[in-house]
Amino acid sequence: MTIFAVEYVYGPEAEDARTEHRPKHRDWLAAQADAEVVLASGPYADGAGALLIFNAPDEATLHEILRQDPMSAGGGVTGLKVSEWKPVIGQLSKYLP
Repeated sequence: MTIFAVEYVYGPEAEDARTEHRPKHRDWLAAQADAEVVLASGPYADGAGALLIFNAPDEATLHEILRQDPMSAGGGVTGLKVSEWKPVIGQLSKYLP
């Protein structure tokens, strides 16, 4: 598996979409966390976006997973950055071989 840091950008033009889709988005994230696909997630304190840490076989599969997120599918995410990440120390390092 590969660990990915995913940054969601929340533009002001999508505030209504975020409000509408937030409950389903959080339910979806909780289910993904139960399956150890989402390892951590949360919004930035300034409200400009969120950081999500995913465990996926590869980037193509990650993008398939992200398309299922009600927040993303509902237009609440205005920008996206995906980076492969290798945590070498701490709780998340156990997910790497």
